[in-house]
Amino acid sequence: MKEGELKKRIVMTVAGVLLSGFAVGMFNASAFGMDPFQVFAHGVWGHTSITFGTFYMLLNLLMLVGVFFVDRSKIGLGTFINIFLLGYMVDFSTWIWNRGTFTDSILSRGIMLAVGVLLLCMASSLYFVGDLGVSTYDAVALCISQRKQWKFFLVRVTCDLVVAVTGFALGAVLGVGTLVSAFGMGPAITFFNVHMSEPLRYGKNLKK
Repeated sequence: MKEGELKKRIVMTVAGVLLSGFAVGMFNASAFGMDPFQVFAHGVWGHTSITFGTFYMLLNLLMLVGVFFVDRSKIGLGTFINIFLLGYMVDFSTWIWNRGTFTDSILSRGIMLAVGVLLLCMASSLYFVGDLGVSTYDAVALCISQRKQWKFFLVRVTCDLVVAVTGFALGAVLGVGTLVSAFGMGPAITFFNVHMSEPLRYGKNLKK
């Protein structure tokens, strides 16, 4: 792999993780629910006394141990960037939005949610196309799907339902944002793949 190509992929991965964290902060501020794994993470975190960034890192490191012993090929540089950056970016974004008066009305909350969803789709596209390893949560679903020879879509939806319900039971917000992120982000991520991330990585001609 050429050095310039690797640098580009690292930049895409870091940007994707940072933007994802910022988007989750917007989900938090909108109070309309987050993506399923974040619902779970926030539900468990609510019963601890540490910052979310630190808790998220520890949770993912624990999951990483399991992934390492099951299928270490899923682990890459992007996995570690996600573990050590995303949680703290969520902390920072949530702090920014909570300092303002952006969530006083249903309209402003709805706008924040819509922008957060689009930003998360764009960020996910950058992270996926950067292709430097998947997050530990994605790796869990992939490992189950491949080892059991079950369809990934069904495994992912099942995992999303389990973690979302668990997080809700622990006190996290489960709402329209959770449903949109679980079932409606695919087409938007595909759009950003085609029109932004793939041209950014491969050039306009998409010569891989």
